[in-house]
Amino acid sequence: MRLILSLVFVGIVISASAQWDEAYGYEFIPDVPDSVIESRLGLIEDQIALEFTETVKQHIQFYTVTRRDYARKMLNRSSMYFPLFERKLAEHGLPDQLKYLSIVESGLNSEAMSHAAAVGLWQFIYSTGKIYGLESDWYIDDRMDPEMATEAACRYLKYLFNYFNDWELALAGYNSGPGRVNRAIRYAGGLRNFWDIYNYLPNETKAYVPKFVAVTYVFNFAEEHNLFADEPLYWPEYDTIQVSQYLHLETFMSEAGICAEDMERLNPQIKHAAIPERARNYPVRIPADMKEAIEADRLFLFDTAGSVAKAEIERMAAAEVGAVAGRNKVVHTVRSGDVLGSIAERYDVRVSDIKRWNRMSSDLIRIGQNLSIWLLPNQTVPSASYSSTTTRSSTPPVTPRPGQKVHFVQEGDTLWDISVAHNVSIENIKSWNNLTSDCIRPGQTLIVEE
Repeated sequence: MRLILSLVFVGIVISASAQWDEAYGYEFIPDVPDSVIESRLGLIEDQIALEFTETVKQHIQFYTVTRRDYARKMLNRSSMYFPLFERKLAEHGLPDQLKYLSIVESGLNSEAMSHAAAVGLWQFIYSTGKIYGLESDWYIDDRMDPEMATEAACRYLKYLFNYFNDWELALAGYNSGPGRVNRAIRYAGGLRNFWDIYNYLPNETKAYVPKFVAVTYVFNFAEEHNLFADEPLYWPEYDTIQVSQYLHLETFMSEAGICAEDMERLNPQIKHAAIPERARNYPVRIPADMKEAIEADRLFLFDTAGSVAKAEIERMAAAEVGAVAGRNKVVHTVRSGDVLGSIAERYDVRVSDIKRWNRMSSDLIRIGQNLSIWLLPNQTVPSASYSSTTTRSSTPPVTPRPGQKVHFVQEGDTLWDISVAHNVSIENIKSWNNLTSDCIRPGQTLIVEE
C-alpha cells in the first residue's frame, strides 16, 4: 500500500492525490524526505531489488524536481506503450517492472538512436538486433517496430537473467554487454553483486541500474510528487495487410485516403515510405476502420502504388552507406601498411561503407583485424588481397541454408553463452559449424539450428 502524504503549504492543505491546484498548479514540488522514499521503494513488490543509494536519490531528484516536464512526458507516453510491454513481459514470465527499462533506454521513443547507433524503444545495436530477429536496411528497421523490438528485448532479458541469475547484473549486461559484466566480476574477485562490482563497470553502466530504480520509483509514486499524465497518448486502433511486392506508401495512402500521420505512427519501422520488392507477406499496419475498404480495392491500390518512383528509390537504397542488399561478403585481413583508404580503393568501395559494415567509429585498424567487405556481383575480388572465411582453417565453415537460424558472434561471446541463448548444446553448434575447438571470433556467423 502506498504512503499518501498530506502536504501543508501556507495554510492550504494539498492532497498528494489531487491532480491540479488553481493556485500552485502542476509545478508545486512536494518536499519528500529520504526516509520516506526509501520506505516507499520497499513497498514496490517485485523480483528486482531496489536499493536506495545517493546515486538513486540524484536520479529521483532529476525526474521529480529538475526535469518534471520530462517526467510528465514519459507518463503521457506510457499509456501508448505499457500495455504492449506488460503483455509481452507476462508472456515470457518476466517481471512487470521491466517495462520501465525502455524509459531509461529511449525515453519511450520508437525512433530514438544513440551515439553508438543503438535504435528504437529498446536500443538494439545492429548485431544484437540481428541475433534476435530484428532486420535493418535502408527500407525497414525492425528495431523501430514496437512489437518486434519488445519481443526481442524480452528474449534478450530472459537470456541475461538465465546467464547471471541476478536481475541487477542482467540489467547491467543489457546496457554494456555480458562480456563487460563478466570482466567486472573477475576484477572484483568473483563477487556477483552489482554494488560489489560497481567500481569496475563502465561509467554509463554505473548510472544505468540506479536510473532504472529511480524511474521505477517515480512511476509508482508520481502522484505523491504531484506528477500526472496531463495529455496521455494512445495507439490508433489498427489492423494489418500483408505486402509481397514493392509498394510506394505515399501513393498507397493518398489513393486509400489514409492519414499519413496515422501510418507513420503505426509503422515507425518503415524508414522511407516504401516496401521493397523482396518483401514477402510483410505486415503493414493500417487504421482498423480502413481495412474493409482497402481489401475491396486491393488490386487497384497495389497496382497503382506498385511502380511509382521504384527505380529512383532502389537507386537511393543501393547508394546508402553500408548497403549490403545484393552484395556478396568477403573478409579482408589487415596487413602491415594497410589503411582504410587503400583497402577501400582496392575493393572499389567507400571508406564510409567499410566503417558501417564493421561498426567502426574511427579510421583506426590493426594488423590481423578482419574486415567485412560487401561486393556487388559484377565486382571481382583482388587477388592475394583478402582472406575469406573459407581460408582460415583446414575445415571450411558451413553455409547456412536460406531461412536457417544463425548467431552473429559479438565481442565477449562464448560457445556457452550462445548455447544458452539459443537453447542448443555446445556439441551441436560445433558439429553444425565444423568447429574443431571452442574458439570463436567477433563477426563470425554460426548456425544454431539444424
